Amino acid sequence: MSFPFPVPHRHDPRWTREGGIHVRRGEGTARWLAGDAYTIKATAEDTNGALGFATAVVPPGGGPVAHAHDDAEEAFYVLDGELEFLLGARTFTVTGGDFVFVPRDTRHRFKNVGDRDATFLFMFTPGGQERFFIDHGDEPVEGETSPPWGPERYAALVDALLAQNVTLLPED
Repeated sequence: MSFPFPVPHRHDPRWTREGGIHVRRGEGTARWLAGDAYTIKATAEDTNGALGFATAVVPPGGGPVAHAHDDAEEAFYVLDGELEFLLGARTFTVTGGDFVFVPRDTRHRFKNVGDRDATFLFMFTPGGQERFFIDHGDEPVEGETSPPWGPERYAALVDALLAQNVTLLPED
């Protein structure tokens, strides 16, 4: 087949370059944080720093406290459920098929306001913020659910959050 545009020679490395990743369903690094279940599918190390990518299952009432990432953008694509988002000074509801982009240095949080688990995909760019989940989340325990975090758990992680350039912020 010929193309009506220039095609690199077959020996051009773009034809055979390795380095991409493929993570199958059920694979990745699973962690529990603050009552929610996350699976990290790609890290900054996997993507040459480009992004970190994860899935989330958030039970009714679940979600993190308001915070901002000082050095990364974050994007969310909701698969199922109903989440209330705080983004800057705005609060709004998102459902399956909705997308949310959070610029760096912007206060945000999500909260499951529905009556069933909310599932979504999310990513950080550049990658690196996902390390917090891996390094400080809890290993899942078969047959149990992720316990919520109280103020004492957040207090114990202040230094780790600061090291990730994450600032915890009030809701109001």
